[in-house]
Amino acid sequence: MRCFVSHASFFGGQNLLDWVQDAVRERYRQTVKSSEANRSWKSYLLESYEAGQAWLVVSLVGIVIGINAAFIAICTEWLSDFKLGHCSYAWWLNQKFCCWGVESEDGACDEWTPWSSFGIINYVFYLFFATTFAASAAFLVKRYARYAAGSGISEIKCILAGFIMKGYLGGWTLIIKSLGLAMTVAANLSVGKEGPSIHIACCAGHVVSRLFPKYQRSRAKSREIISASAAAGVAVAFGAPIGGVLFSFEEMSNHFPAKTMWRSFFCALVGTVTLQTMNPYRTGKLVMFQVSYDRDWHFFEMIFFVLLGVFGGLYGALIIKYNLKVQHVRKKYLADYGVIEAATLAFFTCTFAYWNIFMRIDMAESMNILFRECEGSEDYMGLCKPENTWKMVALLFFALVMRIATCTISYGAKVPAGIFVPSMAIGALFGRMLGLIVRAAQVAYPGFVLFSSCKPDVPCITPGTYAFLGAAAALGGVMRLTVCVVVIMFELTGALNYILPTMITLMVTKTVGDYFGRGGIADRYIRLNGYPFLDKEEHSFGIAVSQVMQKDVTVLPASGTRLDRVERLLADTNYQGFPVVEDSSSKTLIGYIGRSELRYVIDKAKRARAVSPLAHCFFRPGSSESRQHMESSNMGAMGLEAAAARRASGDVGSSSGTSRNENETNYVDFGPFIDQTPIAVHPKLPLETVMEFFKKMGPRVILIEHQGKLVGLITIKDLLKYITRTEALDEEEDEVEVPPGAFGRRGQDTSSLWPSGNSFGSRFHSQQQQQQQQQQANGSGPGHSPGGRHSSKVPLSQGFSSGSTRIGRSPSVGGMTMASSVGSFRERIELAEQQQGDVLFDHDGFDDEDVDDQDEGEVPFGNRR
Repeated sequence: MRCFVSHASFFGGQNLLDWVQDAVRERYRQTVKSSEANRSWKSYLLESYEAGQAWLVVSLVGIVIGINAAFIAICTEWLSDFKLGHCSYAWWLNQKFCCWGVESEDGACDEWTPWSSFGIINYVFYLFFATTFAASAAFLVKRYARYAAGSGISEIKCILAGFIMKGYLGGWTLIIKSLGLAMTVAANLSVGKEGPSIHIACCAGHVVSRLFPKYQRSRAKSREIISASAAAGVAVAFGAPIGGVLFSFEEMSNHFPAKTMWRSFFCALVGTVTLQTMNPYRTGKLVMFQVSYDRDWHFFEMIFFVLLGVFGGLYGALIIKYNLKVQHVRKKYLADYGVIEAATLAFFTCTFAYWNIFMRIDMAESMNILFRECEGSEDYMGLCKPENTWKMVALLFFALVMRIATCTISYGAKVPAGIFVPSMAIGALFGRMLGLIVRAAQVAYPGFVLFSSCKPDVPCITPGTYAFLGAAAALGGVMRLTVCVVVIMFELTGALNYILPTMITLMVTKTVGDYFGRGGIADRYIRLNGYPFLDKEEHSFGIAVSQVMQKDVTVLPASGTRLDRVERLLADTNYQGFPVVEDSSSKTLIGYIGRSELRYVIDKAKRARAVSPLAHCFFRPGSSESRQHMESSNMGAMGLEAAAARRASGDVGSSSGTSRNENETNYVDFGPFIDQTPIAVHPKLPLETVMEFFKKMGPRVILIEHQGKLVGLITIKDLLKYITRTEALDEEEDEVEVPPGAFGRRGQDTSSLWPSGNSFGSRFHSQQQQQQQQQQANGSGPGHSPGGRHSSKVPLSQGFSSGSTRIGRSPSVGGMTMASSVGSFRERIELAEQQQGDVLFDHDGFDDEDVDDQDEGEVPFGNRR
């Protein structure tokens, strides 16, 4: 696997949410709300509304998603048919509705008029409209919403994990992606609408939830709505509400409690019912390629089902590898030519597609044809006639090769584009081709021992089921999904007796695909774009966290810092928080303060009183005694000078009040906003455990302390940098491009944060080398060594903090200092309000600066933590 991390595309740490602090704030709001509640009937009504608000939101989101899905389906059908002709009596009708109930026995329809009686003229119109649709979609994306390009699954996964992308879930993205998706699919590009439907659904969920203040304040609750919207997006795309919930659980969310599951199921249900009510295809089907099977399978067909699974795994590995290569070329040379690229892709795709009966039509319609049983259904272009078997095999093979090639090139273009349906269409082409070959062999050699279980004069092989299983295998191969694909395919067909073949096929697909590399194409795109995302895979590093942490950390001492220095620090850096220590020399850890808290207190102090730039800043919780000592010292130094000046001016009576006013502007107290219990671990704690903390708890940063002293910190970027480099060494034959400053702090040499190049393969070193490294680590100090190396076999018990519990800090458990409780956070706020005589924490007005920015301006690129 080729590892590639772009320097420009890696977003800084200020775009990562701190789920721990978000949970603390939300619990505090709930505590305040409970304490202010009374027993009046208005209070009961308000509580009832609050309790049912989530269900109201998911209902509205489901309705919007269902209506939008029906709109996209209708527009796609009309635009797809418009390339071939128009309805003579109503131009706004597609071919199916124009010819509804008036088709002759041979399938002809006089009401549907081609653009010309000459085939070459129709071919020109076909190319012109396809190219125009693709160029128009790319232009809309480039001009109005650049985040509307692509599938969006990779980015939604990162957003659900806490990564913020400004504008990615906004209203413009919703509108432009809905319009552009219909035109892109109608242009016959080898892309699908099912993946972008998930992004569109999440946009709808975010826009609707923003109408309710409850979801403006809490990121955790907003995450529930986005998870439910993703489930509804899959539900309306495939007509599979249960499969949508499982997809959101298996692929999208890394935090999926039971409450989120029920709301996801309800949202998917409402969206599916809405789409069923709209009935865009007028057939009662939720999607075009819904079919049903009433014929059973034979045990000998298991051999061919396994072959389909092998094809799915190979196809997934092939498409992932070469599509990523195409993306490298696209990022390097075609970044500014999205419209031209889309138009060119559509032109060349349709140049070959027009002459193939399986590529000329929409991929969803082609799957509907390939899934069908030959008996009791319409015969498309002689597909079911035995005498046309080898002709159809040749056409299917040509379409298969062309679809793989065009899908590899088209996915990732600057248009709304998914890979679900193209992969399913490719799998259906291969499956139908294999089914025709097996049926021809059974007809030619009915006495062969393999076909002995077939009954005479009864169709034995159903090629449509092979196409169905091939579609499932290709989808599972490119996305590396199993359970949700089985359920989705079952909901598409209702064939309970084909669950076992589907499960076997997908297990083979997963096994073959994982042999060539773990992770589906969505996970590979996350790594390609450099998003800070930790996947669900288990890793074995064999080192301690001290080998990966950042050692050169910017800290704030508890006292002795002036306000102008704090403001300069905020202006010159983009760090989202700073550890607070006793002093710069001892670095005894006191707590952690966020950037938003610093800015909030400074702005509040400037509005409330004319604070001086030379004012002293206190970063010690409960620092009233320290402030009183500083006030008395200041009185001794500056009080005499002020009194002499007042005596010289004759203003003796007001000396006491003036000195008191001046003294009030001489300090800023940040103590109540210090998080006294940040997550802190021991330097010898295994890196695998630290990764689990990031995955399960979601902090923005984890501090590293030894015997009460700060020795470093670690972020998700540090973990990703280490993983990238170790994988690059595991496969030395592949090139890797990791800019030196892509993961580091501004102005810092990131090479100093890492051991030498040979140390990245420590788990492959010999036991003798490990012992030497352990001796070096022990010789340079316990727990944290500047140049040494910990043994790869660090007992978990060594990760427990051995230092005594400090005042104001909660005890360490398993090497981790637990997050602060609601009570401690509330006490900090109440203490600040009492000391300042003002409401410092406006619970309705104050939020973390990143809480509401998914629908605002676009995120700036940068190299920040």
